[in-house]
Amino acid sequence: MKSQHAYVAHVLECIARIESDSASGRDAVFGSHTLRDAIVRNLQVLCESVRRIDSAHKDLHRSIDWRAIAGMRNVLVHDYFDVDFAAIWDVITRDLGPLKLVMRAILARIDADG
Repeated sequence: MKSQHAYVAHVLECIARIESDSASGRDAVFGSHTLRDAIVRNLQVLCESVRRIDSAHKDLHRSIDWRAIAGMRNVLVHDYFDVDFAAIWDVITRDLGPLKLVMRAILARIDADG
């Protein structure tokens, strides 16, 4: 079993990759199967790692819709033919920044608790 530190660090790594893959902008991403596939894969991994973070950490950050993240993982993994990339783009532009801040706060708390 991985540590809580590893799961949170993995989420932050996925966010960094998504930010890098989407940095060229909406038109470039929508025009590239490779970028879209990379983003979707990193979102899948991010969602799976988030599911493994203890509720004690999540309970301190109720501004994040943890259930929606779990639900997104299920859609990305099981209903991948129905994935709406416009909705994914909204997640990238609206939700990743706040999630990154919370993940950094959780990681700092884990590190402080040692």
